[in-house]
Amino acid sequence: MEMPTPDPFVLAKKARVVARLRSVLPADAVISDDREVKAYECDALTAYKCPPMVAVLPSTTQEVSDVLRVCHEEGVPVVPRGSGTSLAGGALPTADCVILGVARMNDVLETNYPDRYIRVQTGRTNLSVTGAVEENDFFYAPDPSSQLACAIAGNIAMNSGGAHCLKYGVTTNNLMGVTMVMMDGEIVEIGGAHLDAGGLDLLGLICGSEGQLGVVTEATLRILHKPEGARPVLMAFNDNEVAGACVADIIKAGVLPVAIEFMDRLCIETTEAYAQAGYPDCHALLIVEVEGSDAEIDEQLSKITAIARKHDPVELRESKSAQESAAIWLGRKSAFGAIGQISDYMCLDGTIPVSSLPMVLKRIGELSDEYGLKVGNVFHAGDGNMHPLILYDANKDGDLELCEKMGADILRLCVEAGGCLTGEHGVGIEKRDLMFDQFTPQDLEAQMAVKDVFDPQWLLNPSKVFPLSASQSRRAPAIAAE
Repeated sequence: MEMPTPDPFVLAKKARVVARLRSVLPADAVISDDREVKAYECDALTAYKCPPMVAVLPSTTQEVSDVLRVCHEEGVPVVPRGSGTSLAGGALPTADCVILGVARMNDVLETNYPDRYIRVQTGRTNLSVTGAVEENDFFYAPDPSSQLACAIAGNIAMNSGGAHCLKYGVTTNNLMGVTMVMMDGEIVEIGGAHLDAGGLDLLGLICGSEGQLGVVTEATLRILHKPEGARPVLMAFNDNEVAGACVADIIKAGVLPVAIEFMDRLCIETTEAYAQAGYPDCHALLIVEVEGSDAEIDEQLSKITAIARKHDPVELRESKSAQESAAIWLGRKSAFGAIGQISDYMCLDGTIPVSSLPMVLKRIGELSDEYGLKVGNVFHAGDGNMHPLILYDANKDGDLELCEKMGADILRLCVEAGGCLTGEHGVGIEKRDLMFDQFTPQDLEAQMAVKDVFDPQWLLNPSKVFPLSASQSRRAPAIAAE
């Protein structure tokens, strides 16, 4: 097949941009070879791919500033990238963009135990933040399932949570300050090593903004002293809706576990075959963990198991040792990888009121039958953060489109139940055209007006978050003015 002739204008612009980037970065920090940039063509939403024009790997805030200044002057879009674990296409490139990866920015800059904070470069992985302080019996609370690989930069962009966010909150509840570089290269400090800042809550605006407003290069994070102990209990039921009702009753009773995790039969069987965690034969599984002193743990688990028994569980298994606790959590932590061994899948991220769990689980089962696609449910049940995994065959014509249509129906269901489109994965490209299902045109206009202030040319992370028609209409005048 004859390859299309490259556009001389595009080639000339790329050559000019690459030359300018190489003037402000070390030689090995600029990746422009067409074969090498393919490593950045997608994130964990692998159904969509597009190689970028160039990828850069700066090591300091000043280098990020220099890169953004060049791109701003050249009118080149920039897609910030942490570790590429986004499940919503948050780091998907465009063909004319520069991927700005922060993977080399992984230093610990400051640790302060008396005031309980750590300052890090945002390329540092989530789990390694705890690794930097655990010898002193401290930890960083947000724990997304990808915490071994995901970067703090992406956690901030998507406001990530995790299994233990029920008690400790998501990223925004543990973020104290950031160093951020604006699209024109200006470096700004927002928040800091204190509980709160006066004036507008700009930190709350930045956390969860998905790279639309600036590139966060350094973060001041809250660290906590480790609890005296923690203990999970495994609860098995023969019905998804009964398990959902049990979760609602635990929350209603005023008991606050550190985590409540849910898995349905498909996930249980798949993870058991994969990880051999010793899970029982059942239709629904809850893992409920509490922490504190032994007396506190005993009291909390006594209340929780009493509530569970009212729902006629198949099995109640309280951990008696660290080994048993690890086994209980093993399957849950392995769930996404286990499903990936048997099928292509799309992982959703809707959030609903806990009281709506039984109804939503029932309706997801009905949608599974209607579409003829299997669904594995595994999610943070305590705060209603759903993660349905829709299984499909990427090699079967039309299956991806069918999966996307079913996913849209599930996310609309979440909104109709009183929830929202995303809890921690972000909007990215996956949910951008569903934003009108949650927000009015006036709501979206207000959000886009904020981006206008931070990024007037709409160069940062293009084609994400906002409905494509809306973002393109915003970007068009800027392109025409170039």
